[in-house]
Amino acid sequence: MNFASISTNSARRFQHLAAGAALAIALVVSDRASAEVTDAASNGFTIVETAHVATAGDKVYAALIAPQRWWSSEHTFSGNAANLSLDAKAGGCWCETLPGGGSVLHMTVVYVAPGKGLRLRGSLGPFQTMAADGAMVWSLAPKDGGTDVTMTYAVAGYLKDGFGKIGQGADGVLAEQLARLKRMVETGSPDASRANTP
Repeated sequence: MNFASISTNSARRFQHLAAGAALAIALVVSDRASAEVTDAASNGFTIVETAHVATAGDKVYAALIAPQRWWSSEHTFSGNAANLSLDAKAGGCWCETLPGGGSVLHMTVVYVAPGKGLRLRGSLGPFQTMAADGAMVWSLAPKDGGTDVTMTYAVAGYLKDGFGKIGQGADGVLAEQLARLKRMVETGSPDASRANTP
């Protein structure tokens, strides 16, 4: 399922598939990572994803600001994560180039603390077609010789049938991305199959 291409009309189908997808992703991400919709209401939801990465915060941060290296191509508009870029400065764009000269503004950078954290504002994927806005906060904290990574994504706005369950689908997608970031930093590849190859 392509998170970026889900339309408002397919939101109900997305909600029905969300619970199963979130469970499947949670099983994949079980190695010292957790994912959770911490609250959900008719006007929005909050997701918190956490993982421990076995390296220093500056290396995690360097990977974080290069989403083209770890974000899943399946969750882009172009179908290719190599088209992503993130300008890590206040006002910077997390953008994507599209064929034929098109482009997408996924989020805008509002706070940068190299090695410590990153904050962005905007609506990912299908939320761009809704009257909704989001805030994404990445926090990096040293622990046990590595780095605890926490990603929080809060979305608020209006959706005819409410945001009650749609957050579960977003949770599954974002849990997958954090797992890919962790694998990229620790193994050099975001893909589970390549990371596990001896």
